[in-house]
Amino acid sequence: MAVTAEEKKRVKAMGFLPNRDGEHVSARIITVNGVMNAEQMRNLSEAALKFGNGQIALTSRMTLELPGVKYEDIPAFQEFVARENMVTGGTGAKVRPLVSCKGTVCVFGLIDTQALTQELHELFYEGYRSVTLPHKFKIAVGGCPNNCVKPDLNDVGIVGQRVPAFDREKCRGCKKCVIERTCPMKASKVEDGKLVMDPKVCNSCGRCVTKCPFGAIPDGTVGYRVYVGGRWGKQVRHGDKLSPLFTKEEAVSVVEKAILLFKSEGKAGERFGSMVDRLGLEKVERTLVANDLLARKEEILNMEVVAG
Repeated sequence: MAVTAEEKKRVKAMGFLPNRDGEHVSARIITVNGVMNAEQMRNLSEAALKFGNGQIALTSRMTLELPGVKYEDIPAFQEFVARENMVTGGTGAKVRPLVSCKGTVCVFGLIDTQALTQELHELFYEGYRSVTLPHKFKIAVGGCPNNCVKPDLNDVGIVGQRVPAFDREKCRGCKKCVIERTCPMKASKVEDGKLVMDPKVCNSCGRCVTKCPFGAIPDGTVGYRVYVGGRWGKQVRHGDKLSPLFTKEEAVSVVEKAILLFKSEGKAGERFGSMVDRLGLEKVERTLVANDLLARKEEILNMEVVAG
């Protein structure tokens, strides 16, 4: 069948991306938080055989693409995958599919990354799906400073933290200090008979917590570090770390405020990181920590994107 440019644009917005042959599309399935159950995987395998070329490809944003789908089969494909509560999408100048590391089950994970990512997906990928932004907006959630999903290369990145609570009185200044040997960042060192922890080097990975046999680091504060303005691709920009260590609720709120700030201050075709550079990090952080944007939420969501 002949496919018009308008039709290609319409189905792309639904998550069906043109293949090179011009006759087929790849159906992009949203995985929510990178986790799928066996029934969903079975459904997709059947869909790949029934509608596509039998292949399933993984994308860098933890979505799945089934290539070789005919344009005329798109409605039937959508109905087929909906049997297991799956949808297509993930394109356009909107909040894009979220990326999550396996921190929920990983030995190094400090936070429940999959639960948080699902919450953010429901709030902002689904909840803001009708909101057009100046450009695509990517969010990633990492469970620890290993940064496996590279949160600081996303428009907003969240990283789990565990800030060690050091009880100096219990430190015995051991010549072979377990904490000093455990620290992967070499941020801890015994000096003048006491352990010294350099906060500028420590990345709050939590590896040292409970490791001291004398209880010098019995616990640690679990928190959420937020990076803004990251970008990967033709123009790379590492995200800027916001000063506060946030609670989960505060981190979720910062994500929403970042989207609202982008909607209200971004220009068409401008990435979030470029907007941060234009406005200045100090102003951006001050705005994201305050609640003025939330008070203007409805007004901002009804704004038109300013021309670039």
